[in-house]
Amino acid sequence: MTATIDIAPSSDRELVLARIIDAPRANIWRCWTEPELVTQWFVPKPWSVPRAEMDVRPGGSSLIVMADPNGNEYPNPGVYLDVVSNEKLVFTDAFTSAWQPSGKPFMVGIVTLEDAGEGRTRYVATVRHWTVEDREQHEKMGFYEGWGICAEQLETLAKSLS
Repeated sequence: MTATIDIAPSSDRELVLARIIDAPRANIWRCWTEPELVTQWFVPKPWSVPRAEMDVRPGGSSLIVMADPNGNEYPNPGVYLDVVSNEKLVFTDAFTSAWQPSGKPFMVGIVTLEDAGEGRTRYVATVRHWTVEDREQHEKMGFYEGWGICAEQLETLAKSLS
């Protein structure tokens, strides 16, 4: 089971979720970068991800479509800013494919993975927002609870991979 790590945000526009996940970082990396795996853990159940399209490289586009229990879909287009295999993934919704500015930039996500020994991974998900109001909105939307549930779902899936 995931173990919580307490890491303070570095600014008033940042949210951080950190865990020790009982799975190797290569498996966690796969869960973050392979569309067929992203669809299995990326949103708290009973929500779902009916579609994920990912070109995981700096400048590559991403589209993750989330769906609520009633089937209403919420597309989340974005672009990858930095990709270091098995170590770091940086993405934003400030741009859509081909560096087209989005209608309303909301966040930059940074996921870092480090070996924690015994096949475990130090997992840190940092989300930086353009404004304090955006950070407050994300927190009120249930950032800690939702991303925490997703981290548990991620761990379950990552542990099952060979």
